[in-house]
Amino acid sequence: MNEQPPFNPPLEPLTRADGAASLTALILVHNEEERLAACLERLSFCDEIVAVLDKCTDKSKTIAQAFNCVLIEGSWDIEGERRNLGLSACRGDWILEIDADEHVPSDLATEIRTLMVEQGEKNQIGFYIIPFDNFVGSKMIRHGWGSNIGVGAKRILFTKGIKEWGPQRVHPAITLEGPCLGWTKGRILHYVDDNLTALLRRIDRYATQKAQDMCERGKIDHPANNIRRLFSRFFKCYLFRKGYKEGGYGLLIAFLAGIFPLICYLKAKYEHHPKS
Repeated sequence: MNEQPPFNPPLEPLTRADGAASLTALILVHNEEERLAACLERLSFCDEIVAVLDKCTDKSKTIAQAFNCVLIEGSWDIEGERRNLGLSACRGDWILEIDADEHVPSDLATEIRTLMVEQGEKNQIGFYIIPFDNFVGSKMIRHGWGSNIGVGAKRILFTKGIKEWGPQRVHPAITLEGPCLGWTKGRILHYVDDNLTALLRRIDRYATQKAQDMCERGKIDHPANNIRRLFSRFFKCYLFRKGYKEGGYGLLIAFLAGIFPLICYLKAKYEHHPKS
């Protein structure tokens, strides 16, 4: 990874005259000019927006500037590193961590602002879990996600200073030093893939990055364990997470979740990714 220029986060915290907890939205961006504005438009309820621009060569920076975002620019190979840098730049009492393909609908925005009023009074430390509605094209798929294929909910609304990301390329580990304060009723609208082809390409990209992490750590699991996971992950997504409710989409997602560890193993074993 190229060495990044030092970033000195603002020292002055955000404060609100009404006594509510202040809220910063953190968004990570990589060439998102086609959908960035739609995401940012739905974050107007936040007191601040911090945008981390990673290897952007399109008009993403211009769009982010139009929404008065605090900008951090650079080039990162490790997802956890750029996320942690973004967290250090947030000045709000609370942080909402969002991606450019995720929209906050008006009902969820109102709910979050109500929570910030309550947190201004209670001054609690912790996090809220926000459920997701994932879209493949125009098809909304609510059930069956998990096991590196997608998420049904995320811990993305939290007190500043309690969350840290691990040093992985994809799906980095998360450390949260605080209790869960509940789930929101509103849901994030996540436009995760344009179609099934995009879904398959995304899973292949995740597997490549996961294999690179495995090679660097020198931890390539035994193939028998990955074959076992094929069945356990399939049934977890298809039955426990109710993927069966989504018809053929749920079946495909469960199958991909099951076979994902084996694909990662094969890529790590036979493609011999060099250390970066």
